[in-house]
Amino acid sequence: MKRQTKMIVGALAATLDLVSGVTHAEEESLWTLGAGYESSSGKYGTTSTTDIVTIPVTALYEAGPWSLKLTVPYLQITGEGEVIGSGTYRGWRGTTTTTTTVTKTRTTQSGLGDVVTMLTYNVYADDESNSGLDLSGRIKFGTASTALGTGENDYAVQFVAYRGVGDFTPFIKAGYEMLGSSAQLQLNNVYYGSLGSSYSFSEKASIGAEYKYAQKASATIADQRELNLYADFQIGTDVYLHGYLLKGYSAGSPDSGYGLMLSVVF
Repeated sequence: MKRQTKMIVGALAATLDLVSGVTHAEEESLWTLGAGYESSSGKYGTTSTTDIVTIPVTALYEAGPWSLKLTVPYLQITGEGEVIGSGTYRGWRGTTTTTTTVTKTRTTQSGLGDVVTMLTYNVYADDESNSGLDLSGRIKFGTASTALGTGENDYAVQFVAYRGVGDFTPFIKAGYEMLGSSAQLQLNNVYYGSLGSSYSFSEKASIGAEYKYAQKASATIADQRELNLYADFQIGTDVYLHGYLLKGYSAGSPDSGYGLMLSVVF
């Protein structure tokens, strides 16, 4: 697969669902290291706003059709304790209704988030038509404290298919995730997916959009519907910058968000 092709399709690194925005020719093996900053805000079906800041550090190893990615995030959540922020699903914990008025305090919790690893195999790649198919398996380890996450592991399988049409590269993603439940938050397994396309201005710059959907994971968590607008630039020799804006369209997604990711290939 060409470097530019996969830079366009894989540049959705902020979602942590695709391989990094930089890649290799089939015969090469490469390391990519990255660091970023992500911020989002939303009510998630509650009456108060929860602000979430994530600082992910990523390492990607690519060899032939195989890619292995590790993401270690630092997480900071400011809110009234009703929302967890680590993992794929930001979840409303839910509360027990009482006849006594309860005053909630807005606090900030921070620490290690859920470590994520993903193994991807490029099943098909055609440079002439700028098309391909990737299959991935992902594990989210429950490394975050229960103040930040469920404390349980999540497992997912997914595919990403894309095909170039001139300077555009439409793509589709679909997957199934087995969510770990805790005593605080009971979660169901879910299907998820997205549709999108990127547009390449040159070998060093592209923009794109992705609309994502995921089933509701419990009775107290809405489905996820959100739109990502993103841009990718090669800003130096083997140095890449990814930025995105996010708009949520359901109570299961943040109202808004943004992020930046800097990656360097070795």
